[in-house]
Amino acid sequence: MIIRLAKNNDVESIQQINKLTLGYDFPLPDTSDRLKYIFNKPNDKIFVAEDNGTVVGYIHGSDYDCIYSLPLKNIMALGVLESHRGKGIGRLLLNAIEEWAKSDDCVGVRLVSGFSRTEAHKFYLSCGYIVRKDQKNFIKLFEK
Repeated sequence: MIIRLAKNNDVESIQQINKLTLGYDFPLPDTSDRLKYIFNKPNDKIFVAEDNGTVVGYIHGSDYDCIYSLPLKNIMALGVLESHRGKGIGRLLLNAIEEWAKSDDCVGVRLVSGFSRTEAHKFYLSCGYIVRKDQKNFIKLFEK
C-alpha cells in the first residue's frame, strides 16, 4: 500500500470513490476541474492510497483557520472502496493529514461526518477522534 499525493490522472478513481463510497455522483469533467483547482491551492492537500497501481481511497485536507481556534486542518473528504475497508487504509490516510498538520504547526485535525454514517463514526472514534458537538449542516445554493 502506497500513500502519495494525488495527481491529475487519479481523477477517474477519485470520482468513482466519491460516487461509490460517499454518495456524490459528481460528473467526471467537473471533478477534473475541481481537482485541478484544488491542486493549485497551497493550503489543500489530497492524498491517495494506491494498492498495486490502483487508487482505492483518498483524503482531502484543508486549512481550518478561524478567529475562535488555533490553526487546525479540516478533513473535507475521506473515502475508501468497500472492497478495501478493514485493511488499515483509512488510518494511513488519516495519518497523512495528521502528519501534514503537525509539520504545519497545527494543534489538531477536525472533520464533520454525516449523522447516518455510524460506521464512519466508530472508525473515527477508534482513531482517537472525539465527538465535539452535534450540529446541523446548512447550505444555500445560487441559481446559475
